[in-house]
This record gives sequence, C-alpha cells and structure tokens, in this order.
Amino acid sequence: MRARTVWESFGFAFAGLRYAWRTQRNLRIHTVITAMVVALAGLLRFDALRWAILVLTIAMVWAAELLNTALEAVVDLTSPHPHPLARIAKDVSAGMVLLCAIAAVLVGLALFGPALWVFLSP
Repeated sequence: MRARTVWESFGFAFAGLRYAWRTQRNLRIHTVITAMVVALAGLLRFDALRWAILVLTIAMVWAAELLNTALEAVVDLTSPHPHPLARIAKDVSAGMVLLCAIAAVLVGLALFGPALWVFLSP
C-alpha cells in the first residue's frame, strides 16, 4: 500500500513504531536504557559533540532493533513452518542487534567514562 500524502507516510511509520513497542520486549528495554543514558548525559552536561555521538549511537541501536523486527516478520510470512534458512536469517538479524548494542556500550564508556571521572572527583 502506497501512501497518498506525506502525512499518511508518517502515520505508517508511527504505526510501525507502535507495533514494535507493543510486541518487542527488547525495544522497551532499550527505551528504559535510553531514558537513563539521556538523563545521565544531561546531568553531566554533555557538549554538542557528545550529544551528537550519543544520539547517533542510540539511533543505531533502535534502528537495528526495528530492522530485526521487520526481518522477523518477513521471515515468518515467507516461512510459516520451521526452516533452517529462516532460523539463520533470524539469528543473524539478532546478531546485528547484539553487535550494535555492544558497540553502544563501548561508545558509552568512551563518552561517559571521562565525564563521570571528573564529576565524581573531589
């Protein structure tokens, strides 16, 4: 189905986000972690560059989770019965999310480590 207007396109996008929020526990976990990280960055008064890196890192993890959800739906549609290739597609997609989450932790350590050290120093 093709959107007739830009607003309808946004509606489809928000419907996808709502679906992912309702059905994907990991997305809700990412939301909680995102809120905590954003609050800590505000407390530490991140500068514009650190905020930009943080926002891009958060978006990378969220995009990977949403792509994983979409891929799982397509695999379920095209392979309703268990199949080794369907399992591989889902496992590789989950691996993508894991890789992005690990990268986000490393970026977080680089961003927050020095700032926390200064903040907690007497």
